[in-house]
Amino acid sequence: MKKAIVTGCPGQDASYLSELLLSKGYEVYGVSRRSTRSNDNMKNSERHENYKSVTLDITDASGVQKLVSDVKPDEYYNLAAMSHVGQSFKEPQSTLLIDGYSVACALDSILHHAPDCKFYQASTSELFGNVQEGERLNESSTLKPRSPYAAAKLYAHHMVSVYRDAYNLHASCGILFNHESPRRGLNFVTRKMTDGIARIKSGFTDHIQLGNLDAIRDWGHAEDYVLGMWMMLQQEKPDDYVLATGQTASVREALMYLCKISGLDFDNVYRVNEEFMRPAEVPYLCGDPTKAKNILGWEPKKTWMELLREMYEHDLNTHMRDVYLYR
Repeated sequence: MKKAIVTGCPGQDASYLSELLLSKGYEVYGVSRRSTRSNDNMKNSERHENYKSVTLDITDASGVQKLVSDVKPDEYYNLAAMSHVGQSFKEPQSTLLIDGYSVACALDSILHHAPDCKFYQASTSELFGNVQEGERLNESSTLKPRSPYAAAKLYAHHMVSVYRDAYNLHASCGILFNHESPRRGLNFVTRKMTDGIARIKSGFTDHIQLGNLDAIRDWGHAEDYVLGMWMMLQQEKPDDYVLATGQTASVREALMYLCKISGLDFDNVYRVNEEFMRPAEVPYLCGDPTKAKNILGWEPKKTWMELLREMYEHDLNTHMRDVYLYR
C-alpha cells in the first residue's frame, strides 16, 4: 500500500485529491492546522479506514520533519497555502512563511528522511503576472509575480527546481490555472458569484458585492486538476506542467451566464465594491496545457460554463433547503 501525505486539508484540492488517492488504494495522511474551520469537504475521506487525520503547522520545521520520518511517504502533495491573492497584500509576512518557507521545510525533510518520496508542489498561474491579452502561457513563459502570494509561490517554485537539480529529488510543480468547484471557499470570486446568485434567487439577499468585473481567467474544475497532480508523480522523471483549459471568460461574462441560467437581471444583481480591488491587478491569464496533454495524457473534462452551472445548482439546492427549513 502506497502512503501519501496531503497538506491543505480540508481545502477544495486536498479533499478531491484525498478521495482520488484512497480510491487507488493509498493510505492517506491528511494534514490540517488546528485553527482550520470545520466543513464537509473531508467527510468522504474521513469515513475511509485508510485515511489518517494529522494536525500540524506546516511552518513548524521540526513537526514536518517528524511526520516525514515517521510516515516515510511514497508521495507528498503540498497543497496548503495562504491562497487568497487579495488577502496576501494584507498579510505579506505570513504569506511568505506559509507559501514559501514551508516548502523548503518539506523538501529538506524529504531529502533527509524519505529521499525516494515523490514531491508535488502546487504552483499557480499567478506566477506569470501581467501578460498580454491573447497570450497562452506555458512552462517556458516569463514569471513576473504581482502579489505577495505569487512572490511567495515563486520562491517555492524555484526551491523545487533547486532540490530536483542539486539532490536528484523527484519533485514536480503543477502550474495550475484557476480551478473551482462547489467545495471552493466563499471568499473566492467564482463561489462568491454562484452562492450570491443562488441567495438572490432564494430570497436571502438582493445583490452581491464584487471587485474587478473585467479580469479574465482560465477556469476549470478542481476534480479534473487533482487527477493531473497525481499523474505528474507517476512519471519516471520529475518536471513542471501547466494545467489549464486554454479557454477564458471575464468575471463579467461569468456573472452574465449565471444570471442567464437563473433568470435574473444582470444589471440589478451586483454592486462594485472598491475594497475588493487588488493594489496590483493581473488582468488576463490563459494557459496552454499542450505539454500535460502530450506527456501525461491529461485533458480537462468540464468547460467553465459546465463548472459554474454545477456550482450554482449546488448552492441553489443548499439555500432552497434552508428556505424550506426556516419557512
